[in-house]
Amino acid sequence: MKKKRILLCLAFFLLAVMSCGNREQTDEGMKYNIYVLNKEETRIYAKEYTAQSTGQEALIEELLTLLTETPEKLEYRAPLSGNFELLGYTLEEKQLVLNFDEQYKGLSPTTEVLARAAVVRTMTQIKGIDFVSFQIRSAPLTDLAGNVIGIMSGDMFIDNAESEINSAEKVKVRLYFANEAGDKLIETNRTLVYNSNTNVSMERLVVEQLIGGPSEQVKDKVFPTINPETKIISVTVRDGTCYVNLNESFLTQIYSVTSEATIYSIVNSLVELSNINRVQIAINGDSNVMFRENTSLAVTYGRNLDIVTTTY
Repeated sequence: MKKKRILLCLAFFLLAVMSCGNREQTDEGMKYNIYVLNKEETRIYAKEYTAQSTGQEALIEELLTLLTETPEKLEYRAPLSGNFELLGYTLEEKQLVLNFDEQYKGLSPTTEVLARAAVVRTMTQIKGIDFVSFQIRSAPLTDLAGNVIGIMSGDMFIDNAESEINSAEKVKVRLYFANEAGDKLIETNRTLVYNSNTNVSMERLVVEQLIGGPSEQVKDKVFPTINPETKIISVTVRDGTCYVNLNESFLTQIYSVTSEATIYSIVNSLVELSNINRVQIAINGDSNVMFRENTSLAVTYGRNLDIVTTTY
């Protein structure tokens, strides 16, 4: 009887090993589209590729390497080839953050958008990566106007011959940042390029811009209110109330601003959108939290114009 049990355990062990091997073979050999630029740098093309790696980390490394290597056909160029360097990357909460050196900012605007589109569309094919963001020496990438570009998803970009790569429109948003004393808010206006066909909502875009801080044009007049390490978990709207779910970094305040200024920078900015009347903030899905020990997040907040000033 004991011998039978040993043989049975051995059979289960061999079956498990074979199962793992088959699963690894299934992961290996997956096909991906590697996006490249044409030599005129006017559009991107998809080239089918069979992956050699298994596991998310190895696959990220493999695809990033392909994005830096010159394609076999000379009429194409790799989006990450050039005089700049990819310094590293991190992956947090389904967001891949790519960190470049300062030379990346030397790309022409058209080439930069194309290169970014090629990278985002390539990397978001990997399971567990829904968004990509770019940094320059750990600072968020900004456009020519100094606005933070923020996180990007693959469907923010289109690449067929009949359409422009970024089907977008310019929108103006009103953002509230702190005064120098940190106890009042100052209204600022910012023009953004927004694509309504993507799954990045205007509400999320507003919160991203607040986390990114003031633009270059006004950074000497207004000041950030939110810890830049704050990550957005979700932003949803229901019955006129916007529910903003952030990670715990929001609770760590690194700027000399009051808790009221931080809360209402978010609230007042979001209420400027026509579909929002009130805002509730949660930390990792929990709104039963005290912010800086004096402000409860368990309630919904409406617009507060008493905290707004025009004095810089």
